[in-house]
Amino acid sequence: MDTLVDIALVWLVVLLGACAVRVVGARSTVARILALDTLVLVLIGLLVLYSASRDVSYFLDAALILALLGFVATLAAARYYGRGKLFG
Repeated sequence: MDTLVDIALVWLVVLLGACAVRVVGARSTVARILALDTLVLVLIGLLVLYSASRDVSYFLDAALILALLGFVATLAAARYYGRGKLFG
């Protein structure tokens, strides 16, 4: 079971790197917003898997906070891109 978790952790790190490259290399703003949101989701998965493999709960708290912040940031970025302003 530990080997499977280690393989999953390595795979998530590879996906994290691919998402980071996509954020930097994206040409449009929408592609960058989506790539950054995907990067946050992969990071959340990495935190949850690491927390489960080490039997510690504070990584789950960090994953929950990151999920909430990522959701709000994605909504704000999409709204700013669509309307040109955040409020009003």
